Amino acid sequence: MILSNKHDIARDLLSIGAVFFRPEEPFIWASGIKSPIYCDNRLILSYPEVRSAVESAIAQTVKDNYPACEALFGTSTAGIAHAAIAAHLLGIPMGYVRSGAKDHGRNNKIEGKLIPGQKVVVIEDLISTAGSVLDVVNTLREEGAEVLGIVSIFTYGMRKGLERMDEANVSNHSLVDFDTIAEVAAETGYISKNDIKRLIMFRDNPSDESWME
Repeated sequence: MILSNKHDIARDLLSIGAVFFRPEEPFIWASGIKSPIYCDNRLILSYPEVRSAVESAIAQTVKDNYPACEALFGTSTAGIAHAAIAAHLLGIPMGYVRSGAKDHGRNNKIEGKLIPGQKVVVIEDLISTAGSVLDVVNTLREEGAEVLGIVSIFTYGMRKGLERMDEANVSNHSLVDFDTIAEVAAETGYISKNDIKRLIMFRDNPSDESWME
């Protein structure tokens, strides 16, 4: 099997319409930040060829960077399916972490079997400021897991997210990053090369809206 590189994954995501660029009509995040880009990795599951490439790349990234991994744990909800498929390819256990504990049954926050001391990798679909994925990392650590690191499909590479992960002493390996997506989008005519500068300005300081001018 020929493994995909960052540019291959970028082209795949653009080909299925998983990446939306709207510099003139920004998306608004829950935090209120206006963004010229939105990445919907849930669409990957609907395209078998792209899905196969992405899941194979996740599995290989785990093998290459975290060879001691004993189980994958997905983030809720977007990371669950990717963790399940990649774990199947690797032949290892899988589970996921809820955003909050259930209010019924066993009141679980972690679903699937986690053994104290188990070496695990967290699977996330997208990382911006890293708050959500670090909640998962902390939950797993509190329950006794040894979190080797994170594998994500896409990362913005925002300073705040990088600093948070560094402070939490956890590494992340992404299949594709913001800069590669922007580069490939310009090469294919999806955006103009002039838009790249604006996108990078947003990435470097999302609270500064001068990129919109």
